[in-house]
Formats: sequence, structure tokens, C-alpha cells
Amino acid sequence: MTAPSVEDLLRELVPQVLGMLVRRYGQFEGCEDAVQEAVLAASRQWPVEGVPNNPRGWLSTVASRRYVDQLRSDQARRERELANAAEAAPEVPDTDDTLLLLFLCCHPALTPASQTALTLRAVGGLTTAEIARAFLVPEGTMAARISRAKQRIKAAGSSFPGSAEPERLNVVLQVLYLIFNEGYTASSGSDLHRADLAHEAIRLARMVHARLPDDSEVTGLLALMLLTHARRTARTTPSGDLVPLADQDRTTWDRAMLEEGTELAKASLAGPALGPYQLQAAIAATHADAATADETNWRQVHALYLILERIAPNPVVTLNRAIALAETEGPRAGLTLLSTLDGEERIARHHRLLSVRAHLLEKAGDLPGAYENYRLAAKATASIAERRYLESRAAKVRE
Repeated sequence: MTAPSVEDLLRELVPQVLGMLVRRYGQFEGCEDAVQEAVLAASRQWPVEGVPNNPRGWLSTVASRRYVDQLRSDQARRERELANAAEAAPEVPDTDDTLLLLFLCCHPALTPASQTALTLRAVGGLTTAEIARAFLVPEGTMAARISRAKQRIKAAGSSFPGSAEPERLNVVLQVLYLIFNEGYTASSGSDLHRADLAHEAIRLARMVHARLPDDSEVTGLLALMLLTHARRTARTTPSGDLVPLADQDRTTWDRAMLEEGTELAKASLAGPALGPYQLQAAIAATHADAATADETNWRQVHALYLILERIAPNPVVTLNRAIALAETEGPRAGLTLLSTLDGEERIARHHRLLSVRAHLLEKAGDLPGAYENYRLAAKATASIAERRYLESRAAKVRE
């Protein structure tokens, strides 16, 4: 098995093994450290010696031994934990505790921001730097936030919730949404997307949906992921360059995924109330329903964004509504709406806002303004694929 395959396998197994250890030993932080040591050992051994027949069992055994060794190294302080920890390698259960680990990370003792950050780290496998970019904060700030979250989990007792508690559900859905977004459009690196993260987010969303099939927002989030991920192969050229939605070959979109997502989106809208994930799924379904970009029902897209903006105000929602508004009322109308975001510190210099403004300025005929904003957007993104695309647009409007 090649090194990338080993990396993919480890990303899938880590939350399962961590969940098993936390269930057995009850200490989140110590168990996470032990699992990371086991992962390091696997990443060194498996590419050379081959993947074991039972890789999950191998990781569980090594991580459990590492945890017991940690307890022994500080026996005076952890005498109670050591008494409860078995010397032998634990029996690996058939159950997957990833979902309960997800809810543990969304512990009520944590703030919503810390819940999300910790889950992205423990379940999603994102690095601290990637999580920091998702939250638009410095890496050092995020590292401190995750560390404090682990300490609070420890102080509150690192036991699993008895079930998927409803009060934690909103944070769980937000976490899955962020994991998927990082997978769909990577915040940094040479590749536009990270399929492993997107697949993991969809897998976890399916698990939550199986547990809560009648929850409209859970259904809407899964629908949104499927409808969006269905476009993945059309989003880049063979050389890895970004292809915008309007230029994508829609015949390459995953039809089975689109059909499943559309049915789920319809089912989610049958609920008693509207939530942000249901509305975003409806928007994605509207795009999926158009055979070509020109056939997109932009008035419906704008109407849905208008409702979304009212029930869940967010600068990104306003930005997306500006795109739809420009399609129905012209680029100047979109630019006027974008100007209302200039005072939003977290997004005013974000590459997404700059790139949308550049696009609308280009459509309005202001090529110098478009060039300047494309150039600034290219500098502001850490994604190499996005940067190449924005630089190419800047070069084109300057010709």
C-alpha cells in the first residue's frame, strides 16, 4: 500500500480508535496523546512492512499500551486511573464510537467555538493551522483554544454522553459543515480540494442522519454535502486549475449523488420550520437542476439567499446573495450590496469578498478596479489553485 493510502486509512481509523480508548479509559487528553503516538508508529512501519490484516486492532493495541505506559510514568498522580487500566491489549469492539466521540467533543462545558475547534482536531483530523484559517484567527490563538478545551473536558469528566444529546446537535452540524468545507475547498496547499475530509464529513453526516432521520436540518446538511460534492470532478482541469461553476462541464457531475441529494433536500423542506442547512441545500438543488449555467433560476437562488440572510445573518450569505442579485439586476446592484460588508472586519479583506468584487467589477466594465481586486484576492488566499486562477483573471483583465 502506498504512503497516501496509508494516510487515508489512518485518517479514517483515528477517530474510531480514539473513541474506543476514551470509552475504555475515560481520559480524553491522555487517550488522544496515546493515539497520536500509535499513528506515528504506524506511519513509519506500515509503508515499509505493509498494513496489518487488522489495522484498527493494531492501532488500538499500540495506543492502549502507550496509554498504560503514560499512567505508569506518573503512577503517584494517576494511581486511580492505573488501577482501572488493564495490562493486556483491549478487545477491539465491533462498534464504531466515532459519533459519540463527536458528541463528547461538543461537551456543554465548552464554548461553541471551542467545541467546533476540538472536534475538527480530534474527529476531523485537521491541523491547528487549518482550523485557525477556518475561524479566521491566528494559529497561536487556536492552539491555546484547543488546549483549554481539552483541559475543560478533563475537568468535566471525559465520559461519553448517554446518547446523541439534542442540545449538542447544532454544534455537531456546524463542525461537520466546516470539515466538509475544508475538504471541498482546501484553505491552503496545492490541491483545490481534499477528498478525504469531504468523504469523512459525509460519512459522519450519514451516521447522524441514521440516528436522527426525522431532523430536517440533519437531512438538509447531508443533502447539501451530496449536492455540492457531486461537482468535484468538474471543479478542476487535469492539471489542477480551478474551473468556476459557470464554466464546469455539468455532464461530469455525479448523477447518483445529485439524485440522492435532491431527494434529501426535498424531504428536509417538508419539516415544520426552515433552517440554514435546508435553505443551502435548496440553493444547491436549484443549481443542480440547471442543465447549463445560463438556465440557472437566479431569481429563486436570490430569494432563497434572502430568506437565509433573514434567519441566519452572516457576511458570507450576504456575499453569495450579491452574486445572485448581480445575475438578476446587474453587476452594479451586486456591488452595492457588497459595499455593505466593507465594515465587516473578518471578511472585508478576505479573498472571497475581493474575488467576487473583482468579478462584478469586470462584468461592469471597470477593468482597472477588477485587476486590483483580483490581485489583492490572489495575495490573500493560501490556496495555490485559487491563487493561480485569480492571477490568471488579473492578467486577462489587464490585457
